[in-house]
Amino acid sequence: MSETVETTTVPRTNGRIYVDKQSPTAYQALLKTADAARATAAEAGLDRILVELVNLRVSQLNGCAVCLDVHTRAAVRAGESTRRLGVLAAWRDTEIFTPRERAALALAEATTHPADALAQERAYAEAREVLDDDGISAVIWVAITINAFNRVSILSKHPVRETSAR
Repeated sequence: MSETVETTTVPRTNGRIYVDKQSPTAYQALLKTADAARATAAEAGLDRILVELVNLRVSQLNGCAVCLDVHTRAAVRAGESTRRLGVLAAWRDTEIFTPRERAALALAEATTHPADALAQERAYAEAREVLDDDGISAVIWVAITINAFNRVSILSKHPVRETSAR
């Protein structure tokens, strides 16, 4: 008597597995980490717009189309303007972001590219001027989790799908 093992068909794009579907337990843990990071940000007094700006900037740096799509819509729902979203990639060259937002964006970039020690030190020093320890920690956790989601989507080649709401 042979035992039949049922296999699950996991979606593939261009020959890539969707790692979130292939390893759902690990993905669920990542979702819980993201929930904890959002809660940490809220407890530290970081508003949803600042969190979404961090999510978007990190996703821009990593080139994650899915996360850019998701977090652009989330930022708009939170009340962010299309003007600020449009210039986010060049935030250093504008005056439309607050010192707190600028510090969070610099810290998020340093978290995304930790090998640049000089930029990391500058970002941390700038963050110290406008964020307390809880705020610094929260920004770093938000950046860490969106970096992880970016990698899941990029390596899985998740597609950005057309939606009925534009």
